[in-house]
Amino acid sequence: MSKGSNTPVPTTALRVELGWHSGPGVPDADASALLLVAGKVRSDGDFVFYNQPAHASGAVRHEGKRRSGDRVTDTLFVDLARVEAPIERIVLAASADGGTFGQVPGLYIEVRDAADESTVARFESTGATVETAFVLGELYRRQGGWKFRAVGQGYSSGLEGLATDFGITVDEPQHQAPPAPVPAPAPVAVPPAAPPPPAGLPFPPRATPTSGGLPVPPPPPPSTAPAAPVRLSKVTLTKAAPSVSLAKQGGTSGALRVNLNWQVRKQFQGWGGRHGGADLDLDLCALYELADGRKGVVQALGNAFGSLGRPPYIHLDGDDRTGAVASGENLTVNLDHKRDFRRILVFVTIYQGATSFADLHATVTLQPQHGAAIDFSLDECTVPSTVCALALITSTGGDLVVQREARYLVPERGVSPQRTVDRAYGWGMNWTPGRK
Repeated sequence: MSKGSNTPVPTTALRVELGWHSGPGVPDADASALLLVAGKVRSDGDFVFYNQPAHASGAVRHEGKRRSGDRVTDTLFVDLARVEAPIERIVLAASADGGTFGQVPGLYIEVRDAADESTVARFESTGATVETAFVLGELYRRQGGWKFRAVGQGYSSGLEGLATDFGITVDEPQHQAPPAPVPAPAPVAVPPAAPPPPAGLPFPPRATPTSGGLPVPPPPPPSTAPAAPVRLSKVTLTKAAPSVSLAKQGGTSGALRVNLNWQVRKQFQGWGGRHGGADLDLDLCALYELADGRKGVVQALGNAFGSLGRPPYIHLDGDDRTGAVASGENLTVNLDHKRDFRRILVFVTIYQGATSFADLHATVTLQPQHGAAIDFSLDECTVPSTVCALALITSTGGDLVVQREARYLVPERGVSPQRTVDRAYGWGMNWTPGRK
């Protein structure tokens, strides 16, 4: 499609893919969507992006990134049948993280039928220079149906500028100047409090103001405080910057969701060649040590799925075999009990479908309920590894520190992946065979 052109959308379930080519010096990019009424969001909840991955209506959700060679995609799922009646447009945007779109080659947006993956529309954005955000396209209502328009409007003010342009309230404390000192107020006289009524007598009724002889109802209670502004910040852990404090990112309570997604390959090329014909099945797991000394594991093997409401305050949502971020392997940590943790090691094992992590492209995302998302990609595997330590979460009093591990381990002959990671991190547990 050319810029400004439009096309009908023949189906309601869509997958919107933002794609580009990665490489040295190429910044990361993120897909987002804004649901608009008369050109603005109704509230900050109408903004779907990496820190707010699903709309309350279920109409739009952020499915996350995939990497295959030098190609990277970030995907949104859109269900037009669930878009609320007042919503007139869904703006589909992209933002650059760590550079400009002039440094991002091969940028495109593609709308596909979610059922059969057929292409509905594709727009390739060219000629970018200093832009750090783009409205690449939009879905809009027309005569009882929906259409897609290729837009290609750039912003040099990043995701923050794009979001605020559509009515989003953004909380970015790192951009704010420190407040000026406020002088202490002058002392004022405080009248003595009125004496209480005599014991045994009711308090006198409050006088009701009147207007024209008719009683006027008391004023309504003050409205509740507005929702907290949207936080656009996120953290990418690297070898150079491998750790982050959850408290400093605002993740001090609620749920911490850990997601693992990967590229599924029917004929997965593991270490030593193809391994059977089975689909790749990875298992997300966690070793835990509580403050009172109790230790254990949360994993699908043995149905040790854990619990959020009681020790270990960690829960594995299920066993997924697709690698999709919308479902995928998800582990949840109850941060309301952060003082009950001493350390948590999140790791992944290959259950079937491959003999090594070689050639596997996987991404780990830690999403606190309150605070910035934390993500990192696994390095290339060059050893015959079937278990990878992903992240170590350590208690430092009232805070938890997330350390990127991305460490491939090679089990000795006859030693399970779980026992291998236990030995590497000194957990000291006894292991018996299990199955799922």
